[in-house]
Parts: sequence; structure tokens; C-alpha cells
Amino acid sequence: MATDLYRDPIFNLKAVVEATGVSDDALRAWERRYGLPEPDRTEAGHRIYSQRDIDIVRWLVARQQEGLRIGRAVELYRSLEESGQDPLRAMPSPADALRLPTGDQLSDLREEWLRGCLAFDEQRAEDALTHAFALYPPEVVCLEIIREAIAEIGRRWYRGEATVHQEHFAAQLAMRRIRTLMSSTPPPSRRGRIMVACPPNEQHAIGPFILSLLLRRAGWDVIYLGPNVPVRHMEETVDETGPDLVILGAQQLKTAASLHEVARRLGQKDVPVGFGGGIFNRLPQLQERVPGQFMGATIEQAVEVVEPMLFGRDQRPRLRARPDVYTAAASHFRDHQLALLACAWEHVRDTGLVLEPLREITRSFSDALLAALRLGDLDLLTEYVEWLGELRSEAYGSADIVPAVLSAYRDATKAQLNERGEPIVQWLDEQLAQHARGGAGLG
Repeated sequence: MATDLYRDPIFNLKAVVEATGVSDDALRAWERRYGLPEPDRTEAGHRIYSQRDIDIVRWLVARQQEGLRIGRAVELYRSLEESGQDPLRAMPSPADALRLPTGDQLSDLREEWLRGCLAFDEQRAEDALTHAFALYPPEVVCLEIIREAIAEIGRRWYRGEATVHQEHFAAQLAMRRIRTLMSSTPPPSRRGRIMVACPPNEQHAIGPFILSLLLRRAGWDVIYLGPNVPVRHMEETVDETGPDLVILGAQQLKTAASLHEVARRLGQKDVPVGFGGGIFNRLPQLQERVPGQFMGATIEQAVEVVEPMLFGRDQRPRLRARPDVYTAAASHFRDHQLALLACAWEHVRDTGLVLEPLREITRSFSDALLAALRLGDLDLLTEYVEWLGELRSEAYGSADIVPAVLSAYRDATKAQLNERGEPIVQWLDEQLAQHARGGAGLG
């Protein structure tokens, strides 16, 4: 990159305007106010630029598209130069950008952004992202810094080492940056319209939002609807906009059941559906229960399968049918869910465990149980039961809460549903027996 030819001034002002899309007036103003770029002059006094000058202008434009003012972009360029770094990087194609780099610098920037988010230090977090966008393509920053850091916050929350407020703070900072990038993407250059959304009750929208950005940068026409989209609104938007493909994401069992319903309804309209999300990676058997095509375990894989999905190379698996007994049990459970929850709570109150933290667990188990019934496989609850088994802490009286929650729902189901709840009672009894034997079979 640092060859004489690369730095030789051979381009006139018109050529730079055509190569960068920046007007001649803006180029003159940047040179006059900020000293960038730094063209030579011909004997007649006309500006003449090198290929490096053109790449500097492109670099500055990229920083503007990420939300920086031109003056701040120039300051960043100078600070990187002063630290001994060359700010310029090759501008990869979307496919090349998804071949993620590795290295200590990327890890350090991810850790710095994570620390800023966990400390609610907006300036620290923003500076880390600004530095990252100056060094790497947006695809790399979104996938290797934003996505991975938010996933780490989720893991820490799971272990009780982070709060939901820290996750929300990080997500809002990330969404703001991604929104800026989305607004600056060029018009679509590929045939086919894609709609991306989260089903009802799914609030974790970072993954679908990053996917939407990457698809737009790859040239697709993308409509992003966001989190928690009601089924009726989804159908209305499909009718109004006519997408060629709808992509849905879910992270929890209960929202996977909502996704299933959306996919079923869109299938009746003959609209192709792709889906993904953390719950489908953790429970691969769930992939066979959704009427659509699983798009892979990562965002990168989802980008790769869009084109074959749009143009007829359908790879949808044969769906596993939901047993009729589960269909009936799901209907009865839904009709009596509030009564079941109240009854289960009465049983939990008699256990002697610390009650306040268990209130939310009792409610969430009710939602997960109904979701497993709707999806036709109570064994999908295994992951949830395993998580309950790990919650041994002072917050719960240093006790094993699995028997308390499972027994409460078994007894509540017997009382409220009678024989109509037999599949639920049988499954809960099996789990309680396995847990009593030391957890055998809970995986």
C-alpha cells in the first residue's frame, strides 16, 4: 500500500469527485479547514491527488456514515496517526467483511466497550466503538464487538454477575449505532424484498437488527420491524409490502412458540419464512417444529442462505407433527393458566423457600410449559429445568428449587385440569423421579 505509485499525485479533482461521491466544494472546504486531504498542485495551480488521498476521503466518508461529524473524523484520523497506526484499511465487499479478523486489538476494543457498558459509562463505550469503526468494517464491529459483548453480558446475567439494566444499557447504545449505519446504506441493488422481525413478546432484537444491516449492506431491500411485533400487525405489513421472504428471530422457548404461530400464519399466505436465534441453537430439535427454514446458528450463515431461499432452492425439513394429546393439553392449559399459576404459587408458598425471587420463576415456568405444549414436545423444557437446578444460592434459601417448582405445577395441574392434564402430570412426575436419582436423564 505504501508504494510510490500509491502516493504519486496523478488524479485531478473531477476524478476524485467521481471516485468518492464528495463534491468539489466539500473537498476544498475539508482541505482548507482540516488539512485533509493534502493534494499537490500542478504548475498551473490545479489540485492533483494520489490514490492515498482518495482512500483518505473514502475513510472520512465512512466515519460520517457511522455518525461522526467531519471535524471529529479528522481528529480521529490524526490521533491514530500520532499513535503510530495507519488509519486506512481496505474497503472489503460485504462477503469479505464477514471473514472476521482476529487479534488482540479487536479483543481489547470489545473488552473496553463491555467495561463501559457495565459501568454505565456512555462516553467510554462510545469512544471504544468509534475507535473500532475507524479500524474495521461495520460488519466486523457489529459481529465481533457488539454481538459478542452483549452475548457476554447475557452469560453474566445467567450466572448472576450482571443485571438486566446493564444489558438494556448496552443494547440501547448498540441499537443507536446500528440505526445510524442503517440510515446510510445505499439503495438496494439486488432483486427481492426481505422483512425481518421479532415475534410477539420477543424483546431481544440486536441479532435481527445486525442481520438487517448486513443484508442491506449486501444490497438487499430490507424492511426491519423490530421487537415484539403482534401477529396481526405482522400479517398486515406482509399484505401491504409484499416481501419475498420473512425472517424471524427468537431467543426463548415462549417466543419460539410465538414464532411458530407467526410462521404458520404466513405459510397460509404462501410467504417463505426463515428463522433463527439462540433458542434454536440450544435446542436443535426445535428446528423441526417450525414451518419454515432454519437459517443457521450464526448471523453470517443467515446472510449466506438468503439468496438460495429467495430463488427457489428450498431446504425446509419435514416438520414433526404435534401429537393430538398435546394440542388438547395446550388448549386446556391456556384456558386455565391464571388459575394454574395461582394454585402453583400456593404450593410454592408452603415450601419454606425465600418467596420473592420464586414469584417470577413460577410465572416464567408457566409460560415455558405452555410454549412446550404448543410446540408439541415437553422435553423442550429440559433446558429450563437444568437452569432451575443451578439456582442454589442464598436468594433461594440455599435450597434446590427444582422439586418445589415441578411439584407445585404437577399438583396444580391435577387440581385444575384433571385427566385433561395427564401428559403434563406424567412428564413432571418423570422429571421429579429423574431429579431424585441425581439428575439422570435431565440432559
